[in-house]
Amino acid sequence: MGGSLNPRIAVYTGTFDPVHLGHLDIIQRGSRLFERLIVGVGVNPDKRTLFSTDERVQLIREVSAGWPNVEVRAFDGLAVSFVRACGARVVLRGLRTLSDMEYEFTMSLMNRNLDSEIDTVFLMANEEFSHVSSSLLRQIAALGGDLSKFLPEPVRGALVARARA
Repeated sequence: MGGSLNPRIAVYTGTFDPVHLGHLDIIQRGSRLFERLIVGVGVNPDKRTLFSTDERVQLIREVSAGWPNVEVRAFDGLAVSFVRACGARVVLRGLRTLSDMEYEFTMSLMNRNLDSEIDTVFLMANEEFSHVSSSLLRQIAALGGDLSKFLPEPVRGALVARARA
């Protein structure tokens, strides 16, 4: 495949629409495990996002500013190609439920087939966030529910404003 990949660099990819405390838990824990963690904000053609890619990148940068080894970048295309372009050898993924495991297992096998030099590392979600998903939070925001347990303040304010617009 060409190019040297660094096993001390991991890439955590997702749409992060919006980034929530479960995502931030994985980012924080990943930043302790790896020398460098790149959060890749992707475009999924099967998902209609509430926030633009640039807005999502900016929100994640704002709420992850306390971790100096975390970098946030947008990408388009295959996650495994983005990981390689970053020079990373590891894809970091969070697991919430058994259904996540099935999906992530399939994705990791496909990524391995696409690029055998890149490995996937899974972190189990903290139990307090195992039921949290961005789509549920968007629904709660649209219906005026309390999001304070699930979102950091800058993201909560942005989501409430967007949901009520």
